[in-house]
Amino acid sequence: METHLQTLLEDLKLKVLHMAAYAERSMERAVRALLAGDSDLAEAVIEQDQEINRLECEIDELGLTILAREQPVARDLRFVMGAMRTIIDQERIGDEAVNVAEKTVFLTRLPAMPHNPLLEELANQAMDMLKFANTAFKQQDADMAGQVCRMDQRADDINIAILKKTMDDMVCETVGVRRAVNVILAARALERAADLATNVAETTIFIVKGVNIKHHCGHY
Repeated sequence: METHLQTLLEDLKLKVLHMAAYAERSMERAVRALLAGDSDLAEAVIEQDQEINRLECEIDELGLTILAREQPVARDLRFVMGAMRTIIDQERIGDEAVNVAEKTVFLTRLPAMPHNPLLEELANQAMDMLKFANTAFKQQDADMAGQVCRMDQRADDINIAILKKTMDDMVCETVGVRRAVNVILAARALERAADLATNVAETTIFIVKGVNIKHHCGHY
């Protein structure tokens, strides 16, 4: 028979998954706006960020209530702590989606930029990491979470390649300078989203196995 604590934990998990899906959707829309040069879609991402902030406050309150009233132990305690850690990363993912969207709005005011395969690759890498990290949390799958950790180095490498290429572009033209700066900032936001997906994966491993691999994720 399900206990009151189990009911609360399931409610907490559902709320975290709802927030994760919302943050993932915001980033996906921001990426589409960036790659397509769609300022309207970018503006929509910016406007909807408050919903993610609201969900964070709601989940934080529930987590604190469970800790205070139910005093969970062992894996249940790790889950509550992990959930509260994860929503911080999910809120930041939402913030990075806004950052990408803001850079998109600026870029649409300049002459259209040529296709940037590196930026597209980084966007796809970050989105894959977010999806895998959220699925790993949902299924409490430490192996999938470890896969996300190992993907992070590629995101870092692509971001560095974008930085080098855009710095070369700055030498060519004035418009190129303004465009390159915003591409660098958008790429940085995408790479940061990948880092945050790695944080979610690290938290999942902590919940499932009770092992803290923070700062050593790539070796897991």
